Amino acid sequence: MARADLDKQPGDVAAMFDAIAGRYDLLNDLLSLGQVRLWRRAVARITGARPGERVLDLAAGTGTSSLTFTATGADCVACDFSLGMLQAGQSRLGGSERGTGPGRLGFVAGDALRLPFRDAAFDAVTISFGLRNVADPGAGLAEMRRVTRPGGRLVVCEFSAITIAPADMIYRRYLLHALPAIARRTARSPEAYEYLAESIVDWPAQRELAGLIEAAGWSAVRWRNLSLGAVAVHVGRRA
Repeated sequence: MARADLDKQPGDVAAMFDAIAGRYDLLNDLLSLGQVRLWRRAVARITGARPGERVLDLAAGTGTSSLTFTATGADCVACDFSLGMLQAGQSRLGGSERGTGPGRLGFVAGDALRLPFRDAAFDAVTISFGLRNVADPGAGLAEMRRVTRPGGRLVVCEFSAITIAPADMIYRRYLLHALPAIARRTARSPEAYEYLAESIVDWPAQRELAGLIEAAGWSAVRWRNLSLGAVAVHVGRRA
């Protein structure tokens, strides 16, 4: 498999995720040392989806994160540009739209830069570990704002910078050296994890990302660090 580069051409990134779709959730658990489950629950709490609300879970992959929203009674659309990831999720859950708790879950193929939804269609838009894979993150954030109703909310969960410098140095060494080595032993397409490690190291820290979100038109932007800042959850409102 030809790995994606940091110019993040959509076709290359989608093909890369197609190739790892079958074991994506398992490897996420392994390579994050189980932390991804804690991060997912934190995003669900911060989003605060309520019964009857509509949530867009962008870069949803197999839909694992989307289930945390339907469990609250909200209806959720799991949207991703990787058909392989969506098909893996549909296969596991048994259909393109179904009840997965009190709320409904639907799968839709879509590009973050050209979302296939009407204006103001959702009460909340979330994107977890996907914004850094968008070719133009600022334009993607503006498109997310377009499909969010006035007063609605944005939740962005993404890898970030550990706030303790020595720990951050160790973490980045893990990303660039240990993580690809583990992937070579456990993944069928280890090149994908080399790209993912490089994209994390290349991604802006918390304050810079907050500025990017504000520049896209979101208000009341703030963030919360998880795992010492290895992951940060940014939130915003559409005025």
